Amino acid sequence: MRKTDKADRPDLKSTVQSLAKGLRVLESFTAREPEQNLSQIAAKAGLDAGTAFRVVKTFVTLGYLHQVDGAKRYRLAMKVLDLGFQALSGMDLHESSRPILRSLVGEVSEAASLSVLEGAEVVYIERVQAGWMRLGVNVRVGSRIPAYCTAAGHAILAYLPPERRLEVLRLRERVKHTPKTPVTIAEIERRLGRVRQLGYALCDQENVPGLRALAAPVLDPDGHPYGAVSVAAPSLASSVEDFVATSAGPLVRAAVELSRILRVSGAASAA
Repeated sequence: MRKTDKADRPDLKSTVQSLAKGLRVLESFTAREPEQNLSQIAAKAGLDAGTAFRVVKTFVTLGYLHQVDGAKRYRLAMKVLDLGFQALSGMDLHESSRPILRSLVGEVSEAASLSVLEGAEVVYIERVQAGWMRLGVNVRVGSRIPAYCTAAGHAILAYLPPERRLEVLRLRERVKHTPKTPVTIAEIERRLGRVRQLGYALCDQENVPGLRALAAPVLDPDGHPYGAVSVAAPSLASSVEDFVATSAGPLVRAAVELSRILRVSGAASAA
């Protein structure tokens, strides 16, 4: 049985203990253990057998737990999912993106952004950055960057239909900002194919000297790009290999989470 430490409950006077016990019972169910008997529930929730019995029977009566037919085992009922769906449906993508973007800013990546495509440019709609900056660029919400030579732009373009992608690439003159800037349609298309293979785009000093960025697409339910989530770091902070190794995984997971929020919030249809 799990012991409860008062240090884990700093404000006991304002805590409804019976409610806290009930929530621990619900939290004891996992994907690996979707069904449990009373002794398992009591052990995982840190409750004595009598309390666990009363809590479980209450949740069965209210419809949050279901007793498996012919067995003294229990599982979460659909009513628990209803609570989750109601919470998700009320999420705003912009508001929900801020803590996700904050989680991407650390020792390597100094800024994280959410952006959308507008014409031939990517527009930043949310941005979080470290208090100290070595990026050498002044980017804020509302700033615009060309789509053809940036990580965020490539993350979005890679998932557009081919005809729409070509239309965007032809909207503006493609000039070299650095010696590494891709400007030809063929070169950009090769890069976008790589993005679709990896699930993220890398821009290594192709738009701004000394700046690296990674971006992953935020996709709507049809797989169409709503926008991109990106991280940026100065090239002197680490090697490009270390930047990718450190940042790509968390970035892709953030993009998946934002895509999930987009699906349940209906932001794509409202945009």
